[in-house]
Amino acid sequence: MTEQFDIVISGGGIAGMVASAAFGAAGFSVACIDPAPPITAEAAAGADTRSTALMQPSVALLREIGLWKRLEPYAAPLQIMRIIEAEGGEVRLTRDFNAADISSAPFGWNLPNWLIRRELVAHLAGMGAVSFRPGLATQGVFTRDGAAEVTLSDGARVSARLLLAADGRASPVRQALGIGLRQFRYGQKALAFTVTHPVPHENVSTEIHRSGGPFTLVPLPDRDGVPASAIVWMERGPEAERLAALPVADFEAALAERSCAILGPLTLTSKRAVWPMGAQIARRFVAERVALIAEAAHVVPPIGAQGLNMSLADIACLVELARHDPAGLGNSAMLAAYQRRRWPEVAARVTAIDALNRASMLGGWPLRDLRAGALAAMHALTPLRRGVMRAGLGAR
Repeated sequence: MTEQFDIVISGGGIAGMVASAAFGAAGFSVACIDPAPPITAEAAAGADTRSTALMQPSVALLREIGLWKRLEPYAAPLQIMRIIEAEGGEVRLTRDFNAADISSAPFGWNLPNWLIRRELVAHLAGMGAVSFRPGLATQGVFTRDGAAEVTLSDGARVSARLLLAADGRASPVRQALGIGLRQFRYGQKALAFTVTHPVPHENVSTEIHRSGGPFTLVPLPDRDGVPASAIVWMERGPEAERLAALPVADFEAALAERSCAILGPLTLTSKRAVWPMGAQIARRFVAERVALIAEAAHVVPPIGAQGLNMSLADIACLVELARHDPAGLGNSAMLAAYQRRRWPEVAARVTAIDALNRASMLGGWPLRDLRAGALAAMHALTPLRRGVMRAGLGAR
């Protein structure tokens, strides 16, 4: 027997669970499947200790579907984006981008990923329209004009008018549909971890450029009364692996030098996770009765907090289209509109972030001076500065 739903979501990560909540709140029946149960405790093995900065448009979506009230108490606002050009452990150039220039609200709010998952699981448990089924994988996909049918790892079958592929950068659904990729490779890896520090961050997110990639400190709420931040440290692959293997004391000494000690000595408070860096975009975001979202559709380096925010923009677009024409859920007209709205915008962002990342990796004085000069010029021109900030929020 095949169970019938309006929407089946393959992938129960943050994007998949937000999509489940959004479509459930819009009145659609949803099944969300994922082979791995979500890890919802910081100290648990395999916990995702990275953090995510949710920008204004993402928060608007979460507020609309009733999720933000769960997350807001744990979020640190991001009022200023600070970019520093450094040499060794010394600051050469600092420029601040203040959200007050374009908005009465902060750019966004930062939260730990494991905590977002915890609150999402609790939220979905109270939604009668959503069947959340961790521990099940997508084994097969068959589509026809009126529906998509998914075979699960336990042999069961589910059918939906719309199948959402939210199953990651190696998306089995995307591969089953034969959708290709455009990929960008950097030879970089990122270390992600959390720290405490004696100097308050004052809601300033700081990106320090030297060579090898950016070093970013993103505010978190205080930890046991002590200021805390999440760090993403991007380096060439071998250097990232060397840093990850250092004894804690040596690693903290390297942290002090790389952070230019702007927040004082940094104390490691989590494990060090290492993630390979790359970018990719699917050649198309749709197939018969299927839409790709999140990392199944696009992957970017963690620059400018674009990754998950682009994913939530995918979801917001699809929910808007579904609400506009509920009877047309998953039909060719809806999917063509999704492709038309999202693919060009995402392609432009992937290209821009690729350029920014390659610029951040530059070594050698002439090129790094050119990068610093470009930053200073962009900041000095008020219309350009405001335009860049609006673009970073996802404004068109």
